[in-house]
Amino acid sequence: MKILALDFSSEQRSVAVLQADDDAGPELLGRAVELGGHRALGLVEEALRQARCEREQIETLAIGLGPGSYTGIRGAIALAQGWQLGRGVNVIGLSSVEGLAAGAEREKVFGPVGIIIDAQRNEFYLGRYEISPGTWREMETLRLAPFAEIEELARRGERLIGPGVETWFPSARNLYPDAAILGRLAGARREFVPAEKLEPIYLRETAFKKAPPSRAAV
Repeated sequence: MKILALDFSSEQRSVAVLQADDDAGPELLGRAVELGGHRALGLVEEALRQARCEREQIETLAIGLGPGSYTGIRGAIALAQGWQLGRGVNVIGLSSVEGLAAGAEREKVFGPVGIIIDAQRNEFYLGRYEISPGTWREMETLRLAPFAEIEELARRGERLIGPGVETWFPSARNLYPDAAILGRLAGARREFVPAEKLEPIYLRETAFKKAPPSRAAV
């Protein structure tokens, strides 16, 4: 099974192509990364070129659902929706935070870690994991936390990782979601969904004000 994985949830966008077989772990065939850009199809084409793979050969799309850049995640979802409509591929949505936990394991960042992602409005998404060789375990469910709480965690010496976090907390470690890791996670799963059911992970309640009815001109 050929997997195309996309994670656009941070300022570092990535796309990867992997070959997943029943008797072996997913093999990375091609990977394209862009920091601070807004390309989507260009990254897809580069990853496919490296993998020597045609679009028609892709059987599964793995999409990072964040949390993170709402615009970036929506763009990845829109791409998945169009691809599934045109090619009938399988689609699976995955937490980018879980991908970061898997990335920490690959980087040998062992022990308890706090994964933090900028949530704007002076808040962060915070999830706690125990990272061990070959595995990771969620210790605290992802939630919103105020800046002051993360600042206190950093002051107490808690290990913090996440995309661009050194900007706020010099003792933290930058770690970005990686489509290649997302694809490896997807290779072991079969929770496929219709692409139109994909939604960004967004912990805030959606709130909006209904516009007042228009008045007839006098």
